[in-house]
Amino acid sequence: MGNCWCGWEPSGHRVSSNVKSESPKDQSPSEKMRKDIRKLPSNPEEVEDLRRCMAANPLTVFSFHELKTMTGNFRQDYMLGGGGFGNVYKGYISEDLKGIEPIPVAVKVHDGDNSHQGHREWLAEVIFLGQLSHPNLVKLIGYCCEDEHRVLIYEYMSRGSVENNLFSKVLLPLPWSTRMKIAFGAAKGLAFLHEAKKPVIYRDFKTSNILLDQEYNAKLSDFGLAKDGPEGDKSHVSTRIMGTYGYAAPEYIMTGHLTPRSDVYSFGVVLLELLTGRKSLDKSRPAREQNLTDWAIPLLKEKKKLANIVDPRLGGEYPMKGVQKAAMLAFHCLNRNPKARPLMRDIVDSLEPLQAPYDVSSDMSSTLIVCSESSK
Repeated sequence: MGNCWCGWEPSGHRVSSNVKSESPKDQSPSEKMRKDIRKLPSNPEEVEDLRRCMAANPLTVFSFHELKTMTGNFRQDYMLGGGGFGNVYKGYISEDLKGIEPIPVAVKVHDGDNSHQGHREWLAEVIFLGQLSHPNLVKLIGYCCEDEHRVLIYEYMSRGSVENNLFSKVLLPLPWSTRMKIAFGAAKGLAFLHEAKKPVIYRDFKTSNILLDQEYNAKLSDFGLAKDGPEGDKSHVSTRIMGTYGYAAPEYIMTGHLTPRSDVYSFGVVLLELLTGRKSLDKSRPAREQNLTDWAIPLLKEKKKLANIVDPRLGGEYPMKGVQKAAMLAFHCLNRNPKARPLMRDIVDSLEPLQAPYDVSSDMSSTLIVCSESSK
C-alpha cells in the first residue's frame, strides 16, 4: 500500500449518552501523529495518497459546492436522519456533475462543532470503506475534505435502518423470512470483516447501523468505531472502551480487550431483537424486562417458553423449528465466555438453512399431523 495511511488507527471517537465513556489504553498513535492530529487538516491533499491506494473501491472527491447542488443546499426535507456525528441527507448525482444519469446517494455531514473528533471518525470510514468492498457493506462513493467540512457520500439505501423497520409503529411488521434474511446478510458482512487479509473488528454492531435496500438486503454502515483486529499470536487488541450500551460485550466493557468475538456478542443481541421485536434496552418495560439479554437468555433454552418471547406482531406466522434454531444461535453468541462463542463464519452457516421461505400451510399441516397422531 506504499506510504498510504491505510494502517493508521484513529485515536478517538464520538461519545454519546448511550456509549460507555472512554479511558485511554495503548491505542495512541506516535508522538508525531498525535501532534499532527491536533491541527485539523484544511484541504483534500491530506487523503490524496490514501485515495490513490484504494484499489478495492476507488473514491470520488467532491467539492462542498457540488454537495450543496446534490442536496438542494442541504434541504430539511432531504434529511434522512442524524446522530452524534451530524446529519445525513438524500442527494442526487446529476449529469451536470459527473456526466451520468441522476442517481440517489446518501450524504453524511460530520458536525463541524466536533471537528477534531469528527475528522478522526470521518477518516476511519474513508480508510476502511475505501479498502473493503463486499455486497453486505454499504458502498462509499466518495468524500469531501474541504476546509472544516468532512462529508461522506454513500450509496442510497432506500428502506433505511433495521432499527426503523423493526421497531416502527407505522410500518407493517417485518415477516419472519425477512428477519432471517437480514440476520444472514449482516452475518456475512461481519464474517467478511473478520476474515479479511487484515482483520477488522466492527465494534458498533447494532440495528441502527444495518441498512436495507429495496429488497431488504442488509449492509453494514458507519465504520467510525471500526478497528484493526489482532494479528499474529495476539489474542486481542487493547482499546478505549466504546460501543453502545445493550450491545457491547461484557468482557470488553470490563477490560477494554477487543476481539472478533466482541462483534459476535453484539450480533447475538441483534438476533434477539429480530426474534423478539424488543429493543436491547427499553426503559418503558417492567424493571426485569428492560435489558433484553437479561430477560431473554434464561428463556432461550426452554423450548416450551420460546413462543412467549417471539415477537407477537408476527401473529404466530413463523416456523417453530426455525425459531428454536435462531434462539439457540443467539444463546451461544451471548455466552459470557467469549472463547465459547461461535465464529461469524459458523454463524453464517447456521443461518443459511433458515433462508427458506416460510410456508404457513406446510407448518399448519405438520401441526395437524402431530395432533392427529397424539389423538390415536
